[in-house]
Amino acid sequence: MSGEPRESLAQILGGRRGALDASVPPAGFVVGWLVAGQSVAWGAGAAIAVALALGVYRVVRGGKIRALVVSLAAVVAAALIALHTGRAQDFFLLQLMSNVASALLWAASIVVRWPLLGVVVGLLLGQKARWRRDAVLLKAYSLASWVWVLQYVLRVVVYGLLWWAGQVVALGVARTVLSWPLVALTVAVSGWVLYRALPPEHPGLRLTPETSSDDVPRA
Repeated sequence: MSGEPRESLAQILGGRRGALDASVPPAGFVVGWLVAGQSVAWGAGAAIAVALALGVYRVVRGGKIRALVVSLAAVVAAALIALHTGRAQDFFLLQLMSNVASALLWAASIVVRWPLLGVVVGLLLGQKARWRRDAVLLKAYSLASWVWVLQYVLRVVVYGLLWWAGQVVALGVARTVLSWPLVALTVAVSGWVLYRALPPEHPGLRLTPETSSDDVPRA
């Protein structure tokens, strides 16, 4: 292995802007709900308006229109759920369910030996699935992916308890705290686990050693 320092997982993944932006519309919902005397309709309208304004700002700054459509659709869906049930805490129900699905998906990916962290990093590095030819790297990605599973499980527990109790303001605070700060911690810890699992002589994430197809663990 060369003497150059290994590239951090945070440098490869990036994505802080998306995590930050995702926490703004829920905050808008809570503020609108409180200011309008706990009106779900006003909270929903505030969340959609904030999401739209933020999305337009990102597009003007060079962002993709597709990202605007996807993020706005998620906020509108959450608002419609809350409007349908008439319960403010249900604005966060879609987020709760998506974290349940994410936890299950990430755990399943590890079990079938296609850890999602490896899939994501492999795509970002232009490796596609070639990283799976390296048994050491495959194991390292599997271990590090459990950190992401724990992230989603933590969100499910916190969101679930607050949703069950109808704590709308606390849900808004948790949605902010468990967005970018938790993502940053997850990236840092999973990166540490990933690199700790690689021996010093390993070439790292970008330069996997050549191995035969027989070295690939079967799914």
